[in-house]
Amino acid sequence: MIGLKKIRKIKNLNQQKVAMDLNISREALSYYENGKREPSLSLLVNMSNYFNVSINYLITGTEFEKNKRP
Repeated sequence: MIGLKKIRKIKNLNQQKVAMDLNISREALSYYENGKREPSLSLLVNMSNYFNVSINYLITGTEFEKNKRP
């Protein structure tokens, strides 16, 4: 979940604020950010909507790019 921590810091939000807004514990958010736990698909969707980024960005830290054909 490279992008989760990255986007939280870009938006200048602390873990407590994000956790409260997503209705999860700060500890759970920390575990997700550090790869100790994996969020459910529904939580990934909620995080994606909250930060206005793709699920791919939350996981990899980069936006998905289609393969370009010659």
